[in-house]
Amino acid sequence: MRAERGSGGAGRVGERGWLRPWRGRERGRGRVLTGLAVLVGCLLVFHGAVPEVAGRPGSLLEAFLPWFGLAVPVLAALALLRRSAVAACAVLLPATAWLGLFGGFLLPGDDQTPDLLAVQHNVGDENPDPVGTARALAGTRADLLALEELTPAAAPAYAAVLAPQYPYHAVQGTVGLWSKHPLAQVMPVDIRPAGVGEGWNRGLRATARTPHGDVAVYVAHLPSVRLGPAHGFDSVRRDESARLLGAAIAAEPAGPLILLGDLNGTVDDRGLAPVVSRLERPSRDFAFSWPASLPLARIDQVLTRSATVTRLRTLPATGSDHLPVAARISRRGSP
Repeated sequence: MRAERGSGGAGRVGERGWLRPWRGRERGRGRVLTGLAVLVGCLLVFHGAVPEVAGRPGSLLEAFLPWFGLAVPVLAALALLRRSAVAACAVLLPATAWLGLFGGFLLPGDDQTPDLLAVQHNVGDENPDPVGTARALAGTRADLLALEELTPAAAPAYAAVLAPQYPYHAVQGTVGLWSKHPLAQVMPVDIRPAGVGEGWNRGLRATARTPHGDVAVYVAHLPSVRLGPAHGFDSVRRDESARLLGAAIAAEPAGPLILLGDLNGTVDDRGLAPVVSRLERPSRDFAFSWPASLPLARIDQVLTRSATVTRLRTLPATGSDHLPVAARISRRGSP
């Protein structure tokens, strides 16, 4: 009888010993998920602390920052699958961080009649249908149309189609502004990075004389960034151009100002800080504009000063690799 009890006791001890490593692995998995949740939350909250070492990982992270929200349901599902209460609680960190950064974008926009409607569009230098694109833009009935990558061959087509609705326009190099309201004080804005020839002109400034008062309007197309194994996220020229544009905006006299342009970066990208820090960014709507076939980021921007973008949305695709972006702009309640 003692032997049997001893044997039974040994069996129970052996069973508990067999379960012990399995339970240890479960706790390990919980720790891994917890660590991942904390990491994602920290990247969302402290993305500015990621150093700009070789390859510029900080700017690359910030270019796609909203997509980190996809990690939240994945981590939550894994935590439930593993039955880890600690990991499930840890998922609240990235969830709260994401909502703090982007939750406002999910709120409904202001449907009140705007003071101005502006459309920003990189029409694409390889656009096979500039006439169709111009007609689509004219159909928006916007007060202001800002276009980039206007080639000498395509520019006359845009001018001809838009002229009936937009009697006022200005073109500097490959950027243009079409307006329903008179334009004055039109001038180029030199945002050329070092080493770029004088024929490179991608910035203009004009005063739009609207029924709600004069508004300074900037149109800009910053240099493209390059992503590759050799140099990582190469944004040196774009960042230099952003500093020049930011200096021009800083020198602008006080009053309403609208910047429309393909800035080749998101508003969270630190490389655009010289521009974004001086203006008000839209508080709603993701409006991813690039690439048109599968939009992943909004690099086409509408930023304001002494005015507010109350709603921002993308429009149907044209022949460009960018989607047009339409912004409702109001001077009511502006800072």
